[in-house]
Amino acid sequence: MDWSVALPNIWFLLITVLFTGFFVLEGYDFGVGVLAQLLGKDDIEKRVYFNTIGPFWDANEVWLLTGGGAMFAAFPIWYGKLFSGYYIAFVLMLVALIFRGVSFEFRGKLGDNRKWIKACDFAMFIGSLLPPVLWGVAVANFMTGANLDQGKNLVDGFLGLLSPFTILGGIMMLLLMLVHGAQFLALKTTGELRNAARATSALLFPFAAIVTLIFAIWALFKTDIFTGNYYIGLILAVIAVVFFVVSFVLNFQGKDLKAFLCTSGTLAFLTLSVFAGMFPRAIINSNDVTQSLFIYDAASGIYTLRLMTIVALFLLPFVLGYQVWSYSIFRKRLTKEDELEY
Repeated sequence: MDWSVALPNIWFLLITVLFTGFFVLEGYDFGVGVLAQLLGKDDIEKRVYFNTIGPFWDANEVWLLTGGGAMFAAFPIWYGKLFSGYYIAFVLMLVALIFRGVSFEFRGKLGDNRKWIKACDFAMFIGSLLPPVLWGVAVANFMTGANLDQGKNLVDGFLGLLSPFTILGGIMMLLLMLVHGAQFLALKTTGELRNAARATSALLFPFAAIVTLIFAIWALFKTDIFTGNYYIGLILAVIAVVFFVVSFVLNFQGKDLKAFLCTSGTLAFLTLSVFAGMFPRAIINSNDVTQSLFIYDAASGIYTLRLMTIVALFLLPFVLGYQVWSYSIFRKRLTKEDELEY
């Protein structure tokens, strides 16, 4: 076996799994963070919404940190060029996440200080709204590729990342995560709060479906993500669409868990379709795809990748086990009468 090919392939797959987990798990976090401000009629309702994600939100962000760390260790050239090229976008996202985390932790400890509670609510709203849009713009750029120089460096600035196609990608990501968040709220609440979440999911579904359909058709003509690698990316995208349609039906039937799992499947298979279409390219060169940055050129040495693989195989079961355990422990629905920490 040629380990110089096999190990980069393995780590590209692992990074794909980590970012897929991030979009699925942090996706409903972002959705809840936005919807809590829109659906919460009073402070108690907002606190119920916040407490649905209370035990999970910080652990969900670990998937992003782990994915970024794995990219840094396994593909340092990819990491360096990507984060330097998208520097402003990632800084904006990081600032939004910081404000979101701080507001989340401090909101429940402010007592009756309405001024600071409103400030925390605003920070939570912006901190949950901005990252999905920025991630959607970033993913759309991954699909179309970047303007690379001879050293495979990204030469376009922040404004170069923005185009009608990438902005549409940002809107699509936001709408999908809002639907995902609404399904999570329907799963974790009762009574009128659950009914409001179900109605919100049903209301947002047609908008998300239309935007996603337009984006997918546009992507067919603008990128090779869906047409390369034996159409694997297209097949995975079609599966994502099927999951999304089924989620709407299940939401209408009041089957909250199955509907949430279907919206999870939507985000998971959309993410997988993008990575499958990119493979084996780390960064696509929009000027000449043959001059793209390939994972084999961006990978660390064989010894480093072997050592990382051994460590990952040892630690990954514990991480996944903890994730399953936490969701099992905090599976109950919340009501206004429960003791609310956040």
